[in-house]
Amino acid sequence: MISVGKTKQYANVLDKLLSRGRQEVSLSAFAFLFSEVVQYNQTQVDNIADLERRLEDAGYAVGARVLELLCHREKGNRRETQLLGILSFIHSTVWKVLFGKVADSLEKGTEHEDEYMISEKELLVNRFISVPKDMGAFNCGAFVAGIVRGVLDNAGFPAVVTAHFVPIEGQQRPRTTILIKFAEEV
Repeated sequence: MISVGKTKQYANVLDKLLSRGRQEVSLSAFAFLFSEVVQYNQTQVDNIADLERRLEDAGYAVGARVLELLCHREKGNRRETQLLGILSFIHSTVWKVLFGKVADSLEKGTEHEDEYMISEKELLVNRFISVPKDMGAFNCGAFVAGIVRGVLDNAGFPAVVTAHFVPIEGQQRPRTTILIKFAEEV
């Protein structure tokens, strides 16, 4: 590290501190980049299921990195070992870092003991994407489902994570629900 007056200059990018300051990305820049990711992946596949799988795989890589970064910054390199702890961590801390606010709700499934749902009224990745009629059920929330799966898998809680639209009475746009079904060993 080279020190000049009060301003610190670093010889190597790896020497820089991991800042805790607010780091924001322009919403329009994110929307543009994400729509390009969707368009690129759309040219590489033949059906909606493959497109959602590719978006989920991209999100998985993001989730693994987000877990590493947040565990280092927020928890002093410790990870959650309890199921409800990791779900709360995703619902609050991860969501706030990625989307600027806590998720709308975290609920336990009523039909199965091993199912949980994170609901978001207007998920950021679905806000600026217009889906053609021929792609009907396509949900960009698959990217966020991949992020959640990446966080869970790398924290030691394997699960199948999917994104679904849930219609809301009286509203044009449905809310997005991220459904988490944990593996039997969890």
